[in-house]
Amino acid sequence: MSIFLQAEDFLGHMFNACTTSQISEFIPEKRALRIHGHSTTIRLERAFWSTLEGMARDMGLTVPALIERIHDQCLVANDKNLSSCLRVICLKYVNVYAA
Repeated sequence: MSIFLQAEDFLGHMFNACTTSQISEFIPEKRALRIHGHSTTIRLERAFWSTLEGMARDMGLTVPALIERIHDQCLVANDKNLSSCLRVICLKYVNVYAA
């Protein structure tokens, strides 16, 4: 896949700076886990899984335990889409706490 952006564009810089191993960050990955005893599958891009792994490590939790906690708190605002909640939490974490 080829992405063309103008060189002076910050997106162009990010995509031109991607190595082959970094391209995998864009590929969605499904993971199965249990939330309150119920099996579920979540599909997120690898970049979000990496962020969730870092968040869990920082909090001394497993990724499933972290996701269960996010599920319980975040779905009050968005009761239908856990993946969206996880993506927003990851962005907030990266912008506020990991900066």
